[in-house]
Amino acid sequence: MTLSMSSDDPTAFAVHDDDVELFRYTYVPDTVQLESPKPYLHPIRTRSGHLVSLFRPHDHVWHKGIVWSLPVVGDENFWGGPTYVRDQGYVQLPNDGAQVHLRVEASGVDAHGSARFVHDLEWITQAGARLFTERRTIGARVLDGDSWVLTFETAMTNVSASEIAFGSPTTKGRENAGYGGLFWRGPRSFTGGTLVTTDGTGTGSDVRGQRHEWMGFAGQHDEVDASSLIVMVDDAQNPHHPPQWFARSEEFAGLNPAPFFSEELVVAAGEVVVFRYGVGIADADADDAGELADAVRDVLRAR
Repeated sequence: MTLSMSSDDPTAFAVHDDDVELFRYTYVPDTVQLESPKPYLHPIRTRSGHLVSLFRPHDHVWHKGIVWSLPVVGDENFWGGPTYVRDQGYVQLPNDGAQVHLRVEASGVDAHGSARFVHDLEWITQAGARLFTERRTIGARVLDGDSWVLTFETAMTNVSASEIAFGSPTTKGRENAGYGGLFWRGPRSFTGGTLVTTDGTGTGSDVRGQRHEWMGFAGQHDEVDASSLIVMVDDAQNPHHPPQWFARSEEFAGLNPAPFFSEELVVAAGEVVVFRYGVGIADADADDAGELADAVRDVLRAR
């Protein structure tokens, strides 16, 4: 096993595990404004090469692999599509903001074989106002023969003159729809898959809104006789830890530790807010979720 990084185009980085492209990070997307342009991780694969992400599905075209995506940033939408408005439902407003690339400051593979790069961005509203700057650090490390871990850290600085509240459709009045944050959308074949927590297994309707340090999703692939496992771990220092989770399996495969599910986080002018996550990706099934979560937690603690 040898991790390597490549930048074969001026808009993206890829991380390879020998001949397998584990993921591609597109930092200058060609996304239309309606979908709130933002960097994304897709395709994402297991060490054996099985695809575990979905890009721009017809039901939610703003879903793109794994993204850091926030539907309520004050009065602005950095998720994409319509905004949930209390007592009105979803309304298409001229408020779909963009996460705009500034620079990639560091990249490479260290002496321990871990890939890492640092990305600077700014958050610009559809009207052109600059609300946040962000420093995002993404890493990858092989855990064992069947699994690897993606690490994601974001430090967001409020550069506006006012406090800004992060929230969700639930904080705006829609019950049990607290999505927002680091969001994974899985392949179509994962629909109907198994969600895993420390309390056992279930469907999205069973576990949505529950608080857990980690949650997993096990799904089956089309064409090949194989299953894969995704486990997302929330860092113990994150605001509102352990988070409530927005998770789906019955309509589509989705997993999201949602720090603003039912409670807003107010960020003062000039304040910096930090979130860190680990995502374990394995050629495995639901029975292996606890062990994978432990391994991912160890990586987060060591950073």
